Formats: sequence, structure tokens, C-alpha cells
Amino acid sequence: MAKRIFNFNAGPSTLPLDVLKIVQNELLDYRGTGMSVMEISHRSPEFDEINESAMALTRELMGLDDKYHVMFLTGGASTQFALIPINFAADGKKGAYVDTGTWSTKAIKEANILGGAHLAGSSKDNEYRYIPKIADLDVPSDSAFLHITTNNTIKGTQWHETPEFAGVPLIADMSSDILSRQIDFGKYAMIYGGAQKNLGPSGTCLVVMHDDLLQKCKDGNPSMWDYRTHAAKKSLYNTPPSLTIYIVKLVLEWIKGQGGLAAVEKTNQSKKDIIYGLMDQYPDYFKGTAKKDSRSWMNITMRLPNEDLEKKLIADAKAAGFGGLKGHRSVGGIRVSLYNAMSLEGAQKVAAFMEEFKKVNS
Repeated sequence: MAKRIFNFNAGPSTLPLDVLKIVQNELLDYRGTGMSVMEISHRSPEFDEINESAMALTRELMGLDDKYHVMFLTGGASTQFALIPINFAADGKKGAYVDTGTWSTKAIKEANILGGAHLAGSSKDNEYRYIPKIADLDVPSDSAFLHITTNNTIKGTQWHETPEFAGVPLIADMSSDILSRQIDFGKYAMIYGGAQKNLGPSGTCLVVMHDDLLQKCKDGNPSMWDYRTHAAKKSLYNTPPSLTIYIVKLVLEWIKGQGGLAAVEKTNQSKKDIIYGLMDQYPDYFKGTAKKDSRSWMNITMRLPNEDLEKKLIADAKAAGFGGLKGHRSVGGIRVSLYNAMSLEGAQKVAAFMEEFKKVNS
């Protein structure tokens, strides 16, 4: 096998090597069928087992019962930005949104096209460097829902508390931190996220929705735009992204095999502590972009004293076997993404590399 690097890309991102080896082993002949998963019918018993297992594992890892529907949809999280107001903003009610960065801004844009959005809170005043305090949010009691983006990959911020407002369903885009730590998923009416960060390769969006919210879907929408269609058909109304769902199932099995979210959280905490510890040791060199109480566990963002140093670090890191450290194109800088599949060893080694880089380039 060719040498693998430590992949810190923000998404698509690193996958567990154990999972990739299973995919490799089963790619040409899935469990004696004589066909690849890419070739078997989505109506076959083999794929039915994959799909059912993926749904069951999702509920199990989240600690949810069968009142929650699990769907694997196409179009990414970006499509949900539109489908959410299409389905739930009815009878003059608007969704309330907290704007914490690029992805929540995109969700708000779609909602405004489709009837409007109420801005419940924002951190735009400080370049999205923090998460607003729950006590400061303005959420009307008749809001159709409250929408948050739990982790913000570009500015490196993350919600560390769950906002709850009586009678207002909570909807969360968890694309970049889903299943990365223990939270009470039962507080959410809807959870969604693109697979390509913590769940698998790109190609599907996981949607988990409580039946109470599902029953509020607005009538009169095209079938593909109605969540009830996909919940009733278990994501098989149209041909699903079968290969991606298969790999997501393997990743979910891998998470369970690690010891579930308790074990994953422990490892993720250790990883982020290593990187933030380095930044706090050299705050004038590795300058964090997020306020400390809003720091993300998944995407650690920073600036160096100048852009030339940033370019050099990225190039030197790549040569040393550390890929994907370049910040988002809209902001630049350095970004260390520590999704579930990134090992503790990877965090330790990139921190050691960065510290040595600082010594040589100060």
C-alpha cells in the first residue's frame, strides 16, 4: 500500500483506515454476490440490510427511538436549506435562525427566498468569531422552528450548549460535528448533515427527524421535496446513493466499535487539547480566530504572523506528510480539522511539526 498521509482536509475528509480496507476487500464482490455494492439493486435484500442497518445504527448511537425517522438524501445539506422552509414555514410563520457564519448565512438566504427568516441572533458583528449567548437570542414563541449550525468550519466556532425554547422545534445543521461527542440528540426535532466530514464520503445527507415535526410538513409540495415521501419509503423513493450509504454504515459500525460516542468524545477532546495547547503556548505566533469559549473541537483555525509564513507552513507540512492545512479560501490562514477518523497520533505529530516550524521560522 502506498504511504498514506495525515489528512486534515475539512471535507471531504479522512476516513477510518479500517473502513477503507473493508471497502477495498468487498469492492469487486460484495459478500458473495459476485457484484460490487455499486452494482447491486437498491431493491435487493443485500442493500435492504445495508440501509436498515445504517438507520438502526444512527438511532442507536444517538440514543433515539423509532419516533425519529432516518433518511439518506441527495443534494447535500445545502438542499436542506431550502427544503426546511418549503416544508415547515407555513401559515405565515417564519423560521428563526441564528447566523454564526457562512453556512447559516446560506440557510437564511434560502429561507428569505421562500417567505422570510427571523434573525434570532448573529455573531456577524465580530466576524463570526463567537457563538451568541442563548440568553441573548430573540426567538418568537410562534416561530415555525429555530435553526442553528452547530459547528462552523470556516471560523472555527461551535455551540457548546443547546438552545431550547418551549414550543419551538429545534433544527440543527450538524454537518461538521455530527457524532463527534455526547449530546442529548432528543432535544432536536431535526438533525441533518452532509456525510463527507464525520460520516463517510460525499454523496448523501443524513436527515434525522422526529415524527412530530414530520407530520407538520406542508401539503402541496412536489414528492421529492416532501420529507414524508422519503421517510415513508426509507430513502428509496428514488435510487439512493447506495455506495455512500454502504460506507456510512461501515463508519457507524466503526464508531460503535470504538466504544460509541463516549469513547469518540474522549479521543476528540484529547486531540483538540493538543492543538489548542500549542496555540495557547505561542499565542502571538499561532493566533486563533475563535473566542476561547466558542472554540470548535472539529475545525481549529488560526493565522500566523504573515501570509508568507502561512504558505510556507502549508508547503512544508505537505512535504512532511500533513495535508489539508490550508484555511478556507474565503479567509485564508491555517485550519486543522480533527474529525473522528483523525487519529490521536495525527494530532500529536502535526502539533510537533508546527512547534518545530515555529522554532525554525521565528
